[in-house]
Amino acid sequence: MRLTIITLCCFILISYSCGQTDSQLSEKNNNISGGQSLKLINKNGKTIEERFLLPEGYERTEADENSISRYLRKLPLKPYNTEVRLYNGNLKSNQDVHMAVVDMDIGDRDLHQCADAIIRLKAEYLYQMQEYDKIHFNFTNGFRVDYSKWIQGYRVVVEGNRTYWKKTEAPSNTYDDFKDYLNLIYTYAGTLSLSKELKKIEYRDISTGDIFIQGGSPGHAVIVVDLAINKATGKKIYMLAQSYMPAQEIHVLKNPENSNSPWYELNPNDEIIQTPEWTFYSHDLKRFGEE
Repeated sequence: MRLTIITLCCFILISYSCGQTDSQLSEKNNNISGGQSLKLINKNGKTIEERFLLPEGYERTEADENSISRYLRKLPLKPYNTEVRLYNGNLKSNQDVHMAVVDMDIGDRDLHQCADAIIRLKAEYLYQMQEYDKIHFNFTNGFRVDYSKWIQGYRVVVEGNRTYWKKTEAPSNTYDDFKDYLNLIYTYAGTLSLSKELKKIEYRDISTGDIFIQGGSPGHAVIVVDLAINKATGKKIYMLAQSYMPAQEIHVLKNPENSNSPWYELNPNDEIIQTPEWTFYSHDLKRFGEE
């Protein structure tokens, strides 16, 4: 079940990467609601939804049980204060950017970078829902790779600038098949290709699963993994997660303006969205289109 590649080097050049007791909550000072002292962290929380609590007055937006919003909120987290590790087991050089580490294996190759992590989360959600026909991503050269075709035993052949399908395997749909498919996508996709697949969204309409992305070399992308609203004021807050370069574990980001909180406040007039390792702009917000 390996990709047949006749000419690889040229193609790679066009791909772009990118205390309290344990049973208590830690109190965090937060600027979102007038600088009040808020309990935002549950050290024992095992998912995003359990670990990160809400500022006073806010409620998480409604999410259907089968929605990507629900999937992202239930992402499993490693224990509180876990450090971010790279694909090779080494520590990420900057350990001052994250609030939590997502408990997902990223393999031992330098593939799972920023855009790849977003592709991973989208694909894992659809795979869990058994919506295999909706799993598809484009290479940087525009070639669309459908998982439904991969299931049938077809594999991608790259010959110089030519890319095509060839049936080389028996039909199969194991999780290992799925991981092999994703590794192929990680190799030949990146922020440039992903940004072209997504549609622009107005910042004020932000939703869980949306993506801030700047396509290029290196480019960068982060994903909205939670969203809440203050019903009295209408204000929204959201949470971001990323991978980075070199390939590393997905981690929930701090708000640089308040390092004790993962929540970013949405101000429709803001043009700059400053994350710990990248500067985005409100017009960088995009979303996967309808399947």
